[in-house]
Amino acid sequence: MMKFYIASLLFLCFSVVSKSQVTNFSPEGKQLTRFDNLGNAVDAHDGEIALFNGTYYLYGTSYDCGFEWNNKTAPFCGFKTYSSKDMVSWKDEGFLFDAQTPLWQSRCDGKTYGCFRPHVIYNKKNKNYVLWINVYDNVSGYRVFTSKTPIGPFTEVAEPKIAVNSNMPAAGLNNGDHDLFIDDDGTGYLALTDWRTKGSIVVEQLTPDYLSGNGKVSSPVTEGKTEAPALFKRNGIYYITYSDPNCGYCSATGTSYKTAKSPLGPWSAGKKISDNSCGGQPSFVSTMKVNAQTIYLYGSDLWNNAAKNEAQANYYWAPLTFAEDGSINPLNCLTTFAVKKSTRTPAESFSASCELDKTKQRSQIFTATKSGKLNTFVLNTLKSGYPDADLELNFYELTTGSPAKKLLKKLSIPRDSIGWSAKNISTSPQIDLVSGKQYLLVISTQTSKGCYGFALGNLTENLTDFTASSTDMGQSFQAEKQRKIKYSYTIN
Repeated sequence: MMKFYIASLLFLCFSVVSKSQVTNFSPEGKQLTRFDNLGNAVDAHDGEIALFNGTYYLYGTSYDCGFEWNNKTAPFCGFKTYSSKDMVSWKDEGFLFDAQTPLWQSRCDGKTYGCFRPHVIYNKKNKNYVLWINVYDNVSGYRVFTSKTPIGPFTEVAEPKIAVNSNMPAAGLNNGDHDLFIDDDGTGYLALTDWRTKGSIVVEQLTPDYLSGNGKVSSPVTEGKTEAPALFKRNGIYYITYSDPNCGYCSATGTSYKTAKSPLGPWSAGKKISDNSCGGQPSFVSTMKVNAQTIYLYGSDLWNNAAKNEAQANYYWAPLTFAEDGSINPLNCLTTFAVKKSTRTPAESFSASCELDKTKQRSQIFTATKSGKLNTFVLNTLKSGYPDADLELNFYELTTGSPAKKLLKKLSIPRDSIGWSAKNISTSPQIDLVSGKQYLLVISTQTSKGCYGFALGNLTENLTDFTASSTDMGQSFQAEKQRKIKYSYTIN
């Protein structure tokens, strides 16, 4: 009976017929990189997805500028948002506010603990959107903003008053990861991580404007060594999920939850629903209406092996399912799930990672679709670890004689123009191509530190246009005949 109930619920909410597929993993189980409408990797981490007026908004911390936790010279990148109608095609909406000012750099750059976890809620009474972020330069551990739109720009208001650790010194490890929740009667709550008790989770009621705590606080929900709370309500029962144990930037931490009859408790004993959070760390649970059904969208950050810069981190998103008694079922770690109706053709799937240094090279064969001048060649690329040399591109014409290729053009992409998140970089080769003829791009670098990387995906068309890699400085290449790099070009 239990299995039938779960299967029926998934079919009712997410029948795959004529609906857009949200894809978490490849059929082989490999993590996938999500790209926005501009072809760049989505760069918003440790935040949430919220649904406002029929549009999904992804909020998160950006890492593209090179922020690295505990690196005193690293800049703070800011907080980004993306919008979508189907959770598949994401539009880059820019930054929530300007974080490049001296004030915000002093609050959040690598000399501090950083700033994280943007969460946005809507205040129906005041008709404004309220943003909370986690900071470590003040007593409360948070900064609060308001805006008339869900994408900002957001304007900072007064520092919130939080009862938890209110007598502690500023600029310390007071309060951490948090979530915002609005009850059916409009009362707001803040679920937070108390670092002074080594990671217990606490809930505090908010003032009616959602800009501060009002001093009504639960007893500790957990006993410590936890973080990343997510608070929501279903059928009169309040749930709080959390990372169990806490482990910043760690892949595959557990997810547990507790229940209560009130946001302020008392809370039940904890139950674990996953030992690895589908390869990541739990980030949010968002309540939203999809196809006339209420779903509880669970998200985890698939961190990049505890890297100090998490621009390459991916995401797991899927709805929670519940047993008849209201308990949350163990996570199934779905490869895909379906949301709103769409006639979109499924996008190709790519995974971005860093691989090239002075000993490694990569090549890509491409076939000219028409004769003319190769006006632009767009390569999706990234960097990590502060390369000290540029990225070199050599374009060749493949020939049937000896040698097997003829050099047509050498170009370089300056290292300072490449971000830490996979983005499209346009070059202008200006070489003559002949329709149907094959050409070869060889990508290399002389960097002695750091690396460059690319988005790699499966080859679905033209099986001769494959990629290859070299680990002996280009002396020989190993063909990867079912794969290609993410690129595009125009011929005039």
